[in-house]
Amino acid sequence: MGLHGAVLTFAVLGPFEVRAGDQPVRVGGRLPRRLLAILVAGEGRPVSEDSLAEGLWGARPPRDPAGALQVYVSRLRRVLPGTVLERSAGGYRLLAADTDAERFRGHLVRARALVADDRHADAHEAFEAALRLWRGTPYEDLTDDESTVAIRASLVEQRDSAQEEAAAALLATGDHAGAVARLEPLVHTAPYRERRWQLLALALYRAGRQAEALHAVRRVRSLLAEELGVDPGPELRQLEGRILAQDPALAAPDAPAATPGDRPLSSFIGRDADLALLSRLVGVHRLVTVVGPAGSGKTRLAVEWAGRDAVVRLADVADPAHLVSAVAAATGVTGFTGDLYEALIKRLRLYGRALVLDNCEHLVGEVARLVVDLLDRIPTLRVVATSRSLLGVDGEHSLPLGPLAAEDAVTLLTDRIRAGRPGWTGQDADRQDLRRLADALDRLPLALELAAARVRTFGVRGLIENLDDRFTVLGRIPHSTVTPHATLQEAVAWSFDLLSGEERDLAVRLWPYEGGFPLEAASSAAGLGTLVSLVDQSVITAETGGGTARYWMLETIRAYGRSVDGDPAATRAAHALWVRELVARAEGDLQGVRSATTMAALRLELPNLRAGLAHDLIHAPCEALRTAARLMWFWIRSGLLAEGNRTLTAALAAAPDAPLGDIVRARTSSAALFYFTGDVTTARHMLSEANSAVAPEPRYRSLLAEVRYYQALVQLPGGDPAIALDASAEAHAIATETQTTWLIAATAMALGAALVMAGRTADGRTRLRAAVRLADASGLVWTAALSELMLAQTLVGAKGGEALPLLRSSLRRFLIEGDLSNQLAVLHNGALVLDAADDAVGAALLRDIVHFHQAHSDIRPAGTFLQSTVPQGWYEGAPPSQPPALDDAVAVLSASARAV
Repeated sequence: MGLHGAVLTFAVLGPFEVRAGDQPVRVGGRLPRRLLAILVAGEGRPVSEDSLAEGLWGARPPRDPAGALQVYVSRLRRVLPGTVLERSAGGYRLLAADTDAERFRGHLVRARALVADDRHADAHEAFEAALRLWRGTPYEDLTDDESTVAIRASLVEQRDSAQEEAAAALLATGDHAGAVARLEPLVHTAPYRERRWQLLALALYRAGRQAEALHAVRRVRSLLAEELGVDPGPELRQLEGRILAQDPALAAPDAPAATPGDRPLSSFIGRDADLALLSRLVGVHRLVTVVGPAGSGKTRLAVEWAGRDAVVRLADVADPAHLVSAVAAATGVTGFTGDLYEALIKRLRLYGRALVLDNCEHLVGEVARLVVDLLDRIPTLRVVATSRSLLGVDGEHSLPLGPLAAEDAVTLLTDRIRAGRPGWTGQDADRQDLRRLADALDRLPLALELAAARVRTFGVRGLIENLDDRFTVLGRIPHSTVTPHATLQEAVAWSFDLLSGEERDLAVRLWPYEGGFPLEAASSAAGLGTLVSLVDQSVITAETGGGTARYWMLETIRAYGRSVDGDPAATRAAHALWVRELVARAEGDLQGVRSATTMAALRLELPNLRAGLAHDLIHAPCEALRTAARLMWFWIRSGLLAEGNRTLTAALAAAPDAPLGDIVRARTSSAALFYFTGDVTTARHMLSEANSAVAPEPRYRSLLAEVRYYQALVQLPGGDPAIALDASAEAHAIATETQTTWLIAATAMALGAALVMAGRTADGRTRLRAAVRLADASGLVWTAALSELMLAQTLVGAKGGEALPLLRSSLRRFLIEGDLSNQLAVLHNGALVLDAADDAVGAALLRDIVHFHQAHSDIRPAGTFLQSTVPQGWYEGAPPSQPPALDDAVAVLSASARAV
């Protein structure tokens, strides 16, 4: 699914990193990372172009810093979908950035609130969660200018204070020895921070080490006198006197008694950032609603934040008339006389904490009216609600709760499995299996809890294999849990029961969609209002970043939709029809001016393409054959050569009686895929047969032009020049006759390549240059890119350095087009040029990229088109574990071209 649906986090508390969920995101080389770090440091404020240029290049900016900035910003927008990077009058700014620095501050807010509430153990955990986010010097990638130094100093001071507060919280829990162990390295790291010495001395004293406590105070007294010439502050001096006097008040206070049943018995995993954010939001806003789908942990978050007894449980309130009495009972309204509502108002004025209303979705209207009136009449009141939809109240702020991060989900699974099987260790199941199980369950806390309980019966892999019947396999929710439902199926059914007839029908129609769907898939089945309502009620999730809205259902909701579908076969067939129509519309665009946009759209729909083809291979094989053939250039450009050929082979076998035109198109597509895997012999043979099949049939004249075009291409390199010349000339003539724009430019390119093969290099170069101009004039980026690549291949050994600028331009075009196969072909040829120019470092960088992607696909770019040279040892052995970025390749080709 790529970055889709994942929350982007910018890590600045150490070397700069960007992560989508738990996956690292490569944003390019040193300068793109630095630019993004500067924008993150701006915390949503515009950063002027002059400041950005100074931060990026210092005293040596490029000739056109504004243009260079635009290039870097454009690249960042491409690799960071969903991030608002905008240009304003004041410069550039990054909006809505989720940073580890912001999460750090959120943890601190919550930790300090817990200290104020005498919950020192929880506070210590929150402080530690904050400190675990630190990996080194904050904003390490930025230069040491005045602004950056100030930002770093502020963050470091907050970290140092948090370290001391964490130790103080640990000391308050009664873990005196642990506090000593925590504080000893801290006093050595920052020996002039007196509070650390004060805490260390107090921890030693409470641990029964009075002499060492007194020695600690005298150590710091000596240090300050010798190095700074000052005495300790009054707190340390007073502590020294109290230790000498053995002041009884220095003894550890009694730990506060825990309220029975106040918190769940199981550990709280994976929601620390949400917990800190909830504290921060409630500190600023009077109404905060935690929203999310069934099983996402809304109730558990509320209980963890407020305590079980502070949460008003509304799931059991079926009659809206009982809402006020339920809230009154939960908040301690007793012994009242007269109007119950007025008694509730009086109680809440003295309540002293937020009113937490859990599971509001079935009473949204009534709860909304109640909350509006309460907030109006009680100015000091704050309300936290949990619901599958917002209350729709003015001033409401939401905290969306989605799936856990991948690592947190695995940690939760592991913790709960161990709780049920004390002897179980992580070695009993491969961590990858735990990750697969977590992903299959949408990383929803409730589903993970249930799955962990079933590992005793099925094992981890057995659970994965039986999740088609997940509701039966996962079973009942344990007693005493915070969820109001008995099973996961009931939790999801609760959501469906709140839907109108139209909403339920649309939700059921959408369950076959894999990996999400675009707006038109849902709006074609029902009105936009129905889709909006399903999003509002957390049945469908919307991702509106990156410029294009996309929607998806959690696997658990999809499974429920399938289970209640009265005719699942018809629903599957409707989805397969949508896939066919999508591909039919995309086919022409893959070869035209919209090819880059179309490639991007099809990549998003790859899971749907696979599902639709799998259905049609069984139920409509002729349709599967037609669809797979139409996807030829998608398979090639995406590097999915093996998958494409498997699908085409299966479709050809399943539809032997398909129309001749469809069979020929499929075999032509398969031949192209074989060519890009390096099997040119099979490709040439298949295209020769295709030519023989359609040449005698006048009705297939347009198809003949395509077959002849590909027949010319697969003669490159080392094929028969006569076949290439004859095929490209005939294809060009038919394309001109039929005015097929994309094929006119493409066959002009093929004819140029054929001339080079025939030894007429000068004529071939002229034709290829003309093909570039013709493609550009028609907006055919891909054809222009391939023409430039072929032209560069004829110049690899020539003097004058013409090949590198052509390769750089070709690579940029193929990057726009999303064509991985030809990107690698360009880089291989670039490595040849740089190797010949004795640029070993640049050549190695390009080779590493090619080697990595060859190892992860069936693409073999070395033997593609006019250049077949592969120096010995280039792609042997293990590939690099992490290749350089393609932006780095562009930079290498650009720098080398300038040097030449």
